[in-house]
Amino acid sequence: MRLYSTNNPELSVEFKEAVFNSMPQDKGLYMPHHIPQLDADFVENIGKFSMQEIAYKVAKSLLQDAMPDEDLKAIIEEAINFPAPAVKLDEKTYVLELFHGPSLAFKDFGARFMSRIMGYFLKEGEKTLNVLVATSGDTGGAVALGFLGVPNTQVTILYPKGKVSPIQELQLTTNGQNIRAVEIDGTFDDCQALVKQAFVDPELNAKFRLTSANSINISRLIPQTFYYFNAYAQLKREGKADVIFSVPSGNFGNIGAGLLAWKMGLPVKQFIAATNANDTVPAFFRSGTYEPKPSVATLSNAMDVGNPSNWVRIMTLFKNELQQVKEVVTAESYTDEQTREAVQQVYDQYKYIVCPHTAIAWLAVEDYRKQTGDQESTGIFLSTAHPCKFPDVYEGQMAAAVEIPEQVKELEGRPKQAVELKPDFEEFKNYLLNT
Repeated sequence: MRLYSTNNPELSVEFKEAVFNSMPQDKGLYMPHHIPQLDADFVENIGKFSMQEIAYKVAKSLLQDAMPDEDLKAIIEEAINFPAPAVKLDEKTYVLELFHGPSLAFKDFGARFMSRIMGYFLKEGEKTLNVLVATSGDTGGAVALGFLGVPNTQVTILYPKGKVSPIQELQLTTNGQNIRAVEIDGTFDDCQALVKQAFVDPELNAKFRLTSANSINISRLIPQTFYYFNAYAQLKREGKADVIFSVPSGNFGNIGAGLLAWKMGLPVKQFIAATNANDTVPAFFRSGTYEPKPSVATLSNAMDVGNPSNWVRIMTLFKNELQQVKEVVTAESYTDEQTREAVQQVYDQYKYIVCPHTAIAWLAVEDYRKQTGDQESTGIFLSTAHPCKFPDVYEGQMAAAVEIPEQVKELEGRPKQAVELKPDFEEFKNYLLNT
C-alpha cells in the first residue's frame, strides 16, 4: 500500500511510514494512491461472513502487501474482539451500537487496531514511539486503553479543561504507566493545533519519534470502514436494501471512513453528516464557502470541532468538487435543545436510551425522511458512545434505566493524574522536552 499527501499527489510513501509519521511535513493528510474495489460476489454474499472475516477482507484489499496475511488476521482477531450490533427499532430504523469495546466508544475500533499495527512494526531497540493525541471526549479514552502497557511507547493525551464528561475524564487521567494526560485551558481546536504544530517542529522531531493517534492517522481510518461493511451485512441478512447511514460528525473521520467504504463498493444510498452547533460543514454545504471557526461547547462534546481535520480527505475522495460530495452526502446541524428533545423522543418511542451524539444522528435521519419523502429506505444511525458517559443528560425514569458497565465502576475512586497547561505551543513544547 502506498499513500500520498492531500497537499502533494506526487508524494508516495509506504503504509508503515504513514502510520508512524501520521502527517506529512507539508501538513496534508495521507490517502491511498489506489482505492481497491471489492469484488461484487463478496459484497453480494457479505451476509455469510463474520465481522472479523469482513474486516480481514477489507483490510487486506487496502493494505495489499504491507504485512503477511496471517499477521494481519491475528491483529484483527485481537483488536476487533467485541460486537457491533445493528439493533432494530422499527422496520425501517436501526441503531448501530459501536460502544461495546473497552472504552465504551466507537473509537475503540481505530485505537485498538492502530496500537497493534504500531506494535507490530516497532522493532526492538528502536527509539521510543511518542504518541500525541488531542481529544474532545472519546478518542483519548480509547487510545489510552489501546496503548496502555504497550512496550516502547509513550502516549500524551491533550484534552480541553472542563469540556469532557466526568467519566471521559476518568478514562483519560487515571491510567498511569505509559499514558499521561495534559489538561489544556482552551478548546479541542486548541489541543488539535498544539498536536499538529508539534509534528512539524524540527526540534521535537529531532529528539522524539512522534506520531498521532487522532483520526489524522490513516491506521485509525481503515478499521472504521469495518463496521460499515458489517452493518450492511447484518441488514442484508434481514433482506434490507437502500441503506442510509446517519453519522454523528465532529472531526469527520467517522463519516470519512464510511465514504471510503462506499468508494470500495459498499452499496449505500445516502450518507448524512449530523453535527451539533459546530456546523462548519453544513454551513459550507449552504454557502459554498469553507470557513472554519472556533469550536463551541455542547452536550455532544466529542463533536465540538470547528475545523474538522478529515474534511480534506473527504474532498479529496471527490476530487475537491463540492457538488459531487453533495450527491452522496447531506449535512445537518442541531442545537442542544433539539438534542435533549431527541433523547427524550427516542426513549418515549422505543424505550431506548441514546447518548447526545447518537440523538443527533437519529434526528438527522428523521429529518432526511421528512425532507425527501423517502419512507422506504432503511435508516441506520450510528451510536458512537455508551449513554453512561453523559449522566447530566438524563432525568427521572430514563436516568434510572442507564446501566453502568463494570469498567466504569472500576474507574471511580482512582486518583486523577493530569498536568494543566495553557494553549501555548512554547509551553507545550517545553513540557514535552523536559518530562
